[in-house]
Amino acid sequence: MRAAVLHETGQTKLEVLDDLEAVGFGPGRVRIRIRATGLCHSDLSAMTGVLPQPVPFVPGHEAAGDVVDVGDGVTRVKPGDRVLVSWLPACGDCPSCRRGQTQLCLSGLMNAGTPNFRRPSGDVFGFAGTGTFAEEIVVAADAAVPIPDDVPYEIAALIGCGVTTGIGAAVNTADVAAGSSVAVIGCGGVGICAIQGARLKGAAQIVAVDPVPARREAALRFGATEAVAPDALGDANQRLTGGEGFDYVFEVVGKSATARTAYETTRRGGTLCVVGAGAMDDVLGLNMFELFFDEKRILPSMYGGGDALASFERSIALWRAGRIDLAGLITHRLPLARVNEALELMRTGEGLRTCIEI
Repeated sequence: MRAAVLHETGQTKLEVLDDLEAVGFGPGRVRIRIRATGLCHSDLSAMTGVLPQPVPFVPGHEAAGDVVDVGDGVTRVKPGDRVLVSWLPACGDCPSCRRGQTQLCLSGLMNAGTPNFRRPSGDVFGFAGTGTFAEEIVVAADAAVPIPDDVPYEIAALIGCGVTTGIGAAVNTADVAAGSSVAVIGCGGVGICAIQGARLKGAAQIVAVDPVPARREAALRFGATEAVAPDALGDANQRLTGGEGFDYVFEVVGKSATARTAYETTRRGGTLCVVGAGAMDDVLGLNMFELFFDEKRILPSMYGGGDALASFERSIALWRAGRIDLAGLITHRLPLARVNEALELMRTGEGLRTCIEI
């Protein structure tokens, strides 16, 4: 079986090998033939060590495909079903799940420390317990979510992570108010989805902030009312809010420097929504007086901040109705053999989402 492998943290290129085997199949497990997988910035972060991940590993966590086989006790799906991969499935029984915060369930992530693949030379892990840059994966049954036959694999793949994360941040976590002002810092695939979510909620002003001109142009097509480079955010704030700050600011980069900028650009009493996944040693500095005096809400958003299964269904319904553009997020399509080209496109900021067709 073919898969793309990172041998050591910090390496910039993956090696596409054909000697891997997906392991772990048995009761409660599902074998999936991957058809399409998106490249998410979290994959790059795992490769560089920003996000913790044992090596060697197969990146990828945003995917869709067909069920090949199911283990004993699996009734939710059957061979031949089309499914998307949920990298953060809810167990339904842990304290977070019982509180209704299924996006905080850790049962799926705990599998990140268990090998997902095997080579003649030894074990290989899958990023976030999945590893979708591969022809086949084995996951827990709850991670295989059935999708209707009319949903293309590439669309379903994006719903499995980026779409759910970005739209959910605006709709679930921040709950953007109609008529409000919004700024989105970082306009890759997830940031563009946050823009679409803010538009769905009726925001009057949506300012997209990104250093890459092509991404700023794309943001306008997806619902931003204005798009500026980072050094022009202060001017936009002054023009649109009189310097008071935006009602909602979304940080979709995952760095303390941009989070600090986002905080300063949020009005007193407004909401800063942190969507980007950053490093454990990158510390955001806030003083106790400003926390008290400004009364700004700081809301981190994990996997869209709500029930993932409900979010998947909502995104499919909105896509069918033409209320959100998902096909437009896919700016490049490449085969698995050219996965390193996809990585370079993301590093340079060219395009929004690259779909790896397997």
